[in-house]
This record gives sequence, C-alpha cells and structure tokens, in this order.
Amino acid sequence: MTGSLFIITAASGTGKTSLVKQLLATTNDLTVSISHTTRKPRPGEIEGHDYHFTEVEAFISAINECQFLEHAEVFGNYYGTAEQSVRTQLESGVDVILEIDWQGALQVKKIFTDATMIFILPPSIATLRQRLSTRATDSTAVIEQRLSGSVHEMSQYVHADYVVFNDNFEVALTELKAIIVADRQTLVRQQRRYQSTITTLLSNLTTD
Repeated sequence: MTGSLFIITAASGTGKTSLVKQLLATTNDLTVSISHTTRKPRPGEIEGHDYHFTEVEAFISAINECQFLEHAEVFGNYYGTAEQSVRTQLESGVDVILEIDWQGALQVKKIFTDATMIFILPPSIATLRQRLSTRATDSTAVIEQRLSGSVHEMSQYVHADYVVFNDNFEVALTELKAIIVADRQTLVRQQRRYQSTITTLLSNLTTD
C-alpha cells in the first residue's frame, strides 16, 4: 500500500516544527522527510535528524542532477527535499510529512497532485514576533527580516487544502491529527488496506 504525502508549511516562528515533532511522537506509521540545507546547524541540531547539512557546492550539484523534489533559497540559504528518499518512504506504505516553505510546497503539488497541503497560521503578528524572539536562535536583524516577509508567506495559505491556527498548541495538534486520521479512512486508502477483507465480504454476500 502506498502512503500519503502531507505538506505542512507556515511562516517562520508559527510553531510548525514543534507541532510536527509532537505529531510524529503520537502518531503511528508517520515519518518526516529530512530536508537538505546549506545553513549552519543551530545549537542542538543533529545531522541526519534535523537536517542533512550540505555544502553549497554539493547542493548546487544535486540541483543540476535533478535530485530534489523541491528546493528554494530562503534568507540566503538553500533548502531542498531529496525526491528518491520521499518516494521510497511512500512506497513502503508509510505516510510522509514534508515540513517545507510555501515555495517548495507549490513545487511538490505540481508533481504529487494528490498530496495534502496544510498551512499553519499564528493568531497574530505580535505572537509571531514573540515566538521568534523567544526562540533565541537568530539575530535581531534576521528576526526582523523574517517578520518583514511573513505577511507575504502567510498570504499563500489560499493554496492549502487545510488551515490550522496555532493559538493553543494542544488544539492545533488535535486538528493536525484529525486531518491525518480522516485521510486514512478515505475510500481509496481503505480499499487498498482492506482489499482482501472487502473481497471476502462481497463474495459472502453474493453466495448467501
């Protein structure tokens, strides 16, 4: 059975990464694709767990070899998703999350047209500023740069299939889980998962 692809995107500081981590910790048969990036690791980040930290030359070479499902330059750094890794995970029957920016999300939707795109929004700009400042991983200049571009980023929510407001973390997490669970009950997925059971049920029905 082929897994489903979920694209979760948001403006910086919206809480996307925290939500995805908790979603993975509490949901079976769900994984996140590890992106490649040319930015330097932040304190506590681990190679191969948070990102595949890649030199610029190697990243550009991968672009030229069409290895990325999507890639984009964000605030002076490159980010990209390895296509083969995503396809391998999906073919194993595992649902895959792409935690990427909106530019990458739209690139992926052109290839995986049945992917589910979820946009996370903050309750206010003030909350967004507070979260970016509290994170303490970026300089004041970078924080202001992220905020200045946040309105344009958030305006891209119109391309999404679902929108979740991260005002209350637990509520937002519950809503994300609901989207995953609902997708797993669709006709197509249930037919694939229980093909033998359905065949047996209908066979018994016609012989009674």
